[in-house]
Amino acid sequence: MTAPRQPLFHLAGVGKTYGAGEVQVNALSGVDLDLYPGEFVVLLGPSGGGKSTLLNLLGALDLPTSGTLEWQGRDLGRLDEAGRNAFRRASIGFVFQFYNLVPSLTALENVQLVTEISADPMPPAEALTLVGLGDRQHHFPAQLSGGEQQRVAIARAIAKRPAVLLCDEPTGALDCATGRVVLRVIDKIHRELGTTVVVITHNAAIADMAERVIHLSNGRIQSIATNAVRRTPEEIQW
Repeated sequence: MTAPRQPLFHLAGVGKTYGAGEVQVNALSGVDLDLYPGEFVVLLGPSGGGKSTLLNLLGALDLPTSGTLEWQGRDLGRLDEAGRNAFRRASIGFVFQFYNLVPSLTALENVQLVTEISADPMPPAEALTLVGLGDRQHHFPAQLSGGEQQRVAIARAIAKRPAVLLCDEPTGALDCATGRVVLRVIDKIHRELGTTVVVITHNAAIADMAERVIHLSNGRIQSIATNAVRRTPEEIQW
């Protein structure tokens, strides 16, 4: 008899409220969710629906105001700031819509910023080669296209070998052709390294790449769908 899969993340009744009194905003309400090792998950829904709030909680950038959020059985809501920093450093890679590269550093040096504080990083040049930029490692951000800068940001995120890659609108600032290149890289990271990937997007077409698609609206999960067949970035229709 096969043992049940154990989740990486377990969320039970998770809520997040900002403000107080009449200006109180419930960004998330009563979220129940398990995320498993090696999954590719897309969070889909309208702006203000709770996607970024959920991603921030998963990455311990913020804390829930109610419910339980566990990482491999460990309650993230009980960690102090030092504990959350250690968790992010060891286990989480972030990719945002805007690249947040240091303009005065080369691509290689931007990746080294992470590897120098990681316990078991891959060589920075290897990370850049993995995202198809092995020949661009000594270029500065101003010498790179938007898609190339985003791939440097992905290399920086995965160079520390995180268990989870959290991506917030990674193609939002890119045209369709360039966005496809970035999605191809994210898909490659997932397939070759076995990294758990969670992607926020407004683009419903990207959901076809995922194993599971979670629809959020008004701070609640409206539905969770499983794709019987996952499409590649080349196959999705923008």
